[in-house]
Amino acid sequence: MIYLTQATKLLLRKDICMWFWWFMFACNMLYSLTMIIAGWYMWKHYPKKINSVVGYRSRRSKMNMDTWKFAHENCGKRWWKIGWIMLGPTVLVQIPFYGKSDDAIGWISLVICITECVILLASILPTEKALKNTFHDDGSRK
Repeated sequence: MIYLTQATKLLLRKDICMWFWWFMFACNMLYSLTMIIAGWYMWKHYPKKINSVVGYRSRRSKMNMDTWKFAHENCGKRWWKIGWIMLGPTVLVQIPFYGKSDDAIGWISLVICITECVILLASILPTEKALKNTFHDDGSRK
C-alpha cells in the first residue's frame, strides 16, 4: 500500500490546480483569438452570396451586395482590432490567479467570458450605425 505524506498530497493538489489554470487560460484566449481570426476572415473573405447562415446578418446588411460587403468589412476590421486589444488584458487579468484555488480561477474566467461576450455583442452597434450613416433605407449609398 502506498502512503502519501501531507506534502506529497499538497504538491499533487497544486499540480491539479495548475492544470485547471492552464485549461481556463487556453479557453479564455479562445475568445480573443476567435475574434482575430473571424474578424480577419470577415474583413478579407466575406461570403460571396447573401445568406441567413454564415456572416454578419442583419436586416440592413442583407439589403444588397454593397451593404453586405460593407457590413462584413466594417465588422471584420472591428473584431480584428478588438481581438488584439482584448488579448493583453485577458492575459494580465488571469496571471495573478496562477496558483489560486479552482473556485477563484473559475470565477475570474467567468468574469472574463462575460466581459468578452458583451464586448463582442456590443460591436454590432457601431456596425449598424455605420450602415445607417452610409446607406439609405432602401440600401442605396448616400
